[in-house]
Amino acid sequence: MDLLAFGLLFLIQTVPYGIAVLGLNINWGFTGLFNVGVAGFYAVGAYTSAILTAPEQLHSIAFGLPAGVGWLASMLTAAIVAYAIGKICLRLRSDYLAIATIGIAEILRLVIKNYQDLTGGTYGIQNLPRPFEFVGGYGADLAFLAVGIVIVAVLYILIERMWRSPWGRVMRAIRENEVAAAAAGKNVEAFRLEAFVVGSALMGLAGAIAVHASKSVGIEGTEPLEVTFLLWVMLIVGGSGNNKGALIGVVLIWALWSILPDFIAAGFLPLIESAFDLSEENVEDVSRRIPYVRLFLIGVLLQVVLQKFPGGLLREKAPSLAKQPAS
Repeated sequence: MDLLAFGLLFLIQTVPYGIAVLGLNINWGFTGLFNVGVAGFYAVGAYTSAILTAPEQLHSIAFGLPAGVGWLASMLTAAIVAYAIGKICLRLRSDYLAIATIGIAEILRLVIKNYQDLTGGTYGIQNLPRPFEFVGGYGADLAFLAVGIVIVAVLYILIERMWRSPWGRVMRAIRENEVAAAAAGKNVEAFRLEAFVVGSALMGLAGAIAVHASKSVGIEGTEPLEVTFLLWVMLIVGGSGNNKGALIGVVLIWALWSILPDFIAAGFLPLIESAFDLSEENVEDVSRRIPYVRLFLIGVLLQVVLQKFPGGLLREKAPSLAKQPAS
């Protein structure tokens, strides 16, 4: 793979994470909702779009609709699921909410995995349409990337406006002191539900864009390690409550996650092989362990950030009252 192709692939894969981390920032950074069920909403969005857009001959219940329709439907479906879950679970706080959301996310993933007539089960759904695929070559990738960047930019601007609006001030008040916010006459449960639904809808959109980028969807692509864990690390490293910091965290962590294995394999594996005179079988064994090294290194990075930069690389900065819209 040449450098341009690798760079385009890296940036295209970054787009869904950017969208999902903005949604997670609405949940946690704005409102303090400890949502550990990101993978569930991501999977709901991914499979909703895949089912609606896959060519009819590939799937018995597919509809062959345009990718844009699938993306909108993924947001709507994820929002509806989040509303139903939120009405039940959002009365829980802190670690209890985390346990509930991760449990429900795994239930959603298991339902998707076992409902083979609709989702393809362990085989997933293949040959999904990709916008601008007709262009061919690098042009198709550049056009898809441009659409993704526009979506991220629009969402960033909208969420920044939300953050600086009276709605954002209420969310910060709820995050800091729910009792005080309720005493001021705010409907805490309704605001928490709004944040949960909006954030989850963005996670669903992220899942939909990701599967159209790869042209396929499978249950292994919604594993909590590569969705929930990475998104939380991205948000914490970049800066919870800071949309710009969250996006910086996405680029940094995804670069480490996607590039480290190849870097280690190309740079260190030959040195280890020559230094210890490893056999071919042992070299293969070491190669299989390389992905676990990146997990270890990202864990170390997370610990360093938590110790040295507890607010993330870009700390949350409350907007100036002079710049905020009037209530």
